[in-house]
Amino acid sequence: MHQLIAAPFLDGHLLLHPGARSGARIPATHYEQLHAADGAQPLPDWAVDLAADAWGLDVAGAPTKDTVLIREPSAYGYCRASWEINLGCNFGCKHCYLGERPFSGLTWENKVKLLDIMREAGVIWLQITGGEPTMDPHFQNAYRYAWLAGMMLTISTNGSLLFRPDLLQLFRECPPYRLVVSMYGASEESFDALTQRRGAWKAFRRGMDAARAAGLPLRINIVVTEDNASEADEMAALAREWGVEHHAYTNMTPTIYGGGEPLLAQSADHLRQRKPFAGCNAGHTFFHADPHAKISICKVGRDDQIDLMAEGIEGLRRLGTFADRLMLRTGGCEGCALSGTCRVCRPLAKHYQEAKAPLHSYCQHGDTEKEKVTP
Repeated sequence: MHQLIAAPFLDGHLLLHPGARSGARIPATHYEQLHAADGAQPLPDWAVDLAADAWGLDVAGAPTKDTVLIREPSAYGYCRASWEINLGCNFGCKHCYLGERPFSGLTWENKVKLLDIMREAGVIWLQITGGEPTMDPHFQNAYRYAWLAGMMLTISTNGSLLFRPDLLQLFRECPPYRLVVSMYGASEESFDALTQRRGAWKAFRRGMDAARAAGLPLRINIVVTEDNASEADEMAALAREWGVEHHAYTNMTPTIYGGGEPLLAQSADHLRQRKPFAGCNAGHTFFHADPHAKISICKVGRDDQIDLMAEGIEGLRRLGTFADRLMLRTGGCEGCALSGTCRVCRPLAKHYQEAKAPLHSYCQHGDTEKEKVTP
């Protein structure tokens, strides 16, 4: 299997090593040299030196075809995507933005079709999420298929199944770019209360112990809510003790259906003021796929979707137009004098409005009401 990936990326080219956090920009001439090379030829000296310097790899004399996977240029210009492979989950978290979590998804044949479309669209970085993605019956085959297609894979997981030998073997053979594990407490009581599953804490610890022992590239998302707010510092301390990169997630969002239930789980004392929204590339260089290959600009802006199973890859050509329209400030935000410093994108603001959320939770106009209204 390949040790390196050479890929077009936006207006340039990259050389990547599966499982490594860093990549290297390479000139177009170097990419073209690899692309045109006779597969039996050894890697050029520049590639040998770069692999050694960047990742400590010894590929001197290795044939190009067995060492480098060459990603073809794409006419569609997408480099990143996220995919909810299945919304089914073994936890029932109070703050979950997905609302209902039905266990359903594409057939294996259509999962392959979707991944082929993603590869042709130019996707290099793919986040596989859920629900709990590792529960999907095709997860391992889909993961391996995407990895062999030259994608750098991030898995968002609750960590409860990471103890399984078959998963650990998969990640050893096909290293992920990152495993992002959510932490819901520092004790059994708080963890099980937030996830609404008895035994969730023990499953999380078992999975984390196995993942750490395997040396997997972990990052922890510390989810701070009313149930575990008293343990926020303890969760961070535990992540530091494990030597795992971590990030605190405190501001919940309404469900994708506009429900306000996740807002009720927030810890008012831990809410953070978001930075002003400065625009994003959703719909232009990034897209999101739900479990049935309905494509949207991102996880939030799902008002307009494209059915890739019906339309095929050509459907992606309409996504940029959707993005531009969804980002327009309409409804209660139209003509707002504070739009230049707004802290949320328009699709997210719409979700807050549909959920009848307190104005201060997403809008500067409500800041003066902050002490009067509790989410």
